[in-house]
Amino acid sequence: MSKGPSILEARNLQVRKGGVLILDIPALQIEEGELLSFIGPNGAGKSTLLQTLASLTKLSAGEIVFKGDQVTADHGNFSYRRRLSMVFQDPLLFDTTVFENVASGLRIRGLKREEINRIVGENLERFGIRHLLQRSARKISGGEAQRVALARAFATQPEILFLDEPFASLDPPTRESLLTDLEAILRQTGTTTLMATHDRMEALRFSDRIAVMGQGKIFQIESPYEVMNHPIDAFVASFVGVETILEGTVVKADQGSFLTLVGEKKIEAVGEIGLGDRVTLCIRPENVILAVTPVHQPTSARNVFPGVVEKVVPMGLYYKVQLQCGFPLVAYITTHSLDHLKLEEGKEVIASFKATSIYMVKKREKIKPAV
Repeated sequence: MSKGPSILEARNLQVRKGGVLILDIPALQIEEGELLSFIGPNGAGKSTLLQTLASLTKLSAGEIVFKGDQVTADHGNFSYRRRLSMVFQDPLLFDTTVFENVASGLRIRGLKREEINRIVGENLERFGIRHLLQRSARKISGGEAQRVALARAFATQPEILFLDEPFASLDPPTRESLLTDLEAILRQTGTTTLMATHDRMEALRFSDRIAVMGQGKIFQIESPYEVMNHPIDAFVASFVGVETILEGTVVKADQGSFLTLVGEKKIEAVGEIGLGDRVTLCIRPENVILAVTPVHQPTSARNVFPGVVEKVVPMGLYYKVQLQCGFPLVAYITTHSLDHLKLEEGKEVIASFKATSIYMVKKREKIKPAV
């Protein structure tokens, strides 16, 4: 991925709280114009990293470099912070009108009234809230308040936009509407954007790159395709939606394919690996096909196992089916498929998945976070 020259770098960045190291980023480089999302569980360090890069949290060690110039360590210099905007989960609006909220950053910068009126109007229009111009910020909905916060952020034409879980508290329809509008605006403006989110689908939708975080470290940072389909370890795999993670020993390896013994079952996958190696097999649930026993359609899949349905979990637009095939296996199916196969707990099925759909991670004694 190459969007442009580096706009922001972190070098040997560390943050300690109460003597405990809560953030440790040896190196991070953000290219101008890219959309980079940080995902990970609660406590992973996503918000701390964003706030540190935005000079809202003081460094314990390391440095931040913006366009080749070092940002001072004492919470960042004023000129740097004026070139950024940040939007939080809570919109943090002032107790005044929508217009005054969006105009606040422009007034601080000393713009003339005519220019302020023009810029505020353009950004209210951009986010579809011009009709709220004179409305009190206390008398608008949560979705409208977040649109005001975003309009305020864009009004100052930031060189970097920081988004810290900005959609987490919104209901699904409101969230989808705002996501659609913001996605179009980001692509139109080309604003460099760093976003922290729990939602991997949100990250997939927006990002040029995704960084998976845990324990204050970045474990993997690559394109959405690479992170989702080639996770570096079991931790990353579990967080990006791999529902089946199996550990086993390679019992046969020949010309780019191998057999792994998992329990008493042999699973075929592709890749270069040595006989006797310990591996982790990652199988995404959308790659598992189910059929009812004893009659099932012929398949080209190398891995075909009889199994029993242990649990069927509704997931909104689809169902998650948990199976026992001599090893645990998870599949996603549609409502139509559930009805057609008449799946329920205790039902016998045939599960199949291709050798090429498995991602293999070779086991290491200790997995170190990636930079």
